[in-house]
Amino acid sequence: MLVVAHTGRENALSSARQVINRLTSVGVDVRVTEDEAAALACSGASVLPSGPKAAEGAELVIVLGGDGSLLRAAEFARPAGTPLIGVNLGHVGFLAEAEPDGLTETVDRLVAGEYRVEERMTVDVVASDDGTEFARAWALNEVSVEKAARERMIEVMIEVDGHPLSRWGCDGVVCATPTGSTAYAFSAGGPVVWPEVEALLMVPLAAHALFARPLVVSPRSVVAMELVDEAGKPGSGDKGAYDTERAVMWCDGRRKFDLSPGARVEVRRGSLPVLFARVHGDPAGEFTGRLVAKFGLPVTGWRGPGG
Repeated sequence: MLVVAHTGRENALSSARQVINRLTSVGVDVRVTEDEAAALACSGASVLPSGPKAAEGAELVIVLGGDGSLLRAAEFARPAGTPLIGVNLGHVGFLAEAEPDGLTETVDRLVAGEYRVEERMTVDVVASDDGTEFARAWALNEVSVEKAARERMIEVMIEVDGHPLSRWGCDGVVCATPTGSTAYAFSAGGPVVWPEVEALLMVPLAAHALFARPLVVSPRSVVAMELVDEAGKPGSGDKGAYDTERAVMWCDGRRKFDLSPGARVEVRRGSLPVLFARVHGDPAGEFTGRLVAKFGLPVTGWRGPGG
């Protein structure tokens, strides 16, 4: 098993050492990446270069940290086809499966094979300029096209399945998966979508338009965003209040690409999912409980079926 930790948090390092010691004590081969080996300071673990090869052939990737650590680990677990399981040592932690209080029990269940694997939808994104592709990437949570200058907006033409939908002067647009519905898209006013639902979300950021609601489209749809200016044509006219020259595209808030005037960004369902290992029961009930716990939702007085 590969163990990944947030090396900037002492609680994550101590928990990772606990996991490594527990695994090695029962005869499980443990890997760590060379970027984290010194901080973990654990003997008995194999040290591999960071990247997909570190996860290849591993049964699981165990991540100690917050959602950011899980997104980082997903970058090499996805191409390797290795399931991830996270222990939340961050703040909200929607991607994590376990809390630190139950760490030993979680590890023992993993060693015993008492877990299931579920697929999480991803998105693939292609950015082009005048028909020439210049960036190709993917995301587990979301792809966002955003202004890069605080004092200006960008203007974006939205297209769904080859048909124009609307044009927004805005701070940006977020295209999210159901997994990402509780991340950036949620902060922008988008809906919460249960992870087993297959859909694409599109959420405008501070749009100056009468019709600028969050949208949920088919997982088979292709959503495109084109940067336009006040003249209505890609890359023409005076900038005025708009600044298409300083737009950026982010994938999961980790991978950044600069967008020039007239750039086009296409988002579609990803060719590869991210695999998550789960040790708890009913997936829908688990997610509902997580919403209640993370947001402190009032459920006092609930009587249940037949109550």
